[in-house]
Amino acid sequence: MTNTPGRSEVLALVTAALAEVLEQNGTPSSEPLGEETYLIGRRAVIDSLGMVTLIVDLEQRIDEEHGVALTLADERAMSQKNSPFRTVGTLADYVVGLIVEEQGNG
Repeated sequence: MTNTPGRSEVLALVTAALAEVLEQNGTPSSEPLGEETYLIGRRAVIDSLGMVTLIVDLEQRIDEEHGVALTLADERAMSQKNSPFRTVGTLADYVVGLIVEEQGNG
């Protein structure tokens, strides 16, 4: 078992992945990316294709860097009252919860 990343480490992963997606799309953020950066909705910094790219990239990074295989966009994520994909911070919280759960079952 590899080291379990803390919330700050996951937050850094999410932010780095988001910055990379924005760069690939040719739309770097004019504002600093942080916990309050919106991922969905009117104020989102990425579109739906960017969101898909972000999710896939995050899943790969977490697997490569921490040896934890996660599926972020599943029935459970989509059925939550408050979307875990709303902001960078909510996504980081969701990822941390999944990692803890996955390692608890492993």
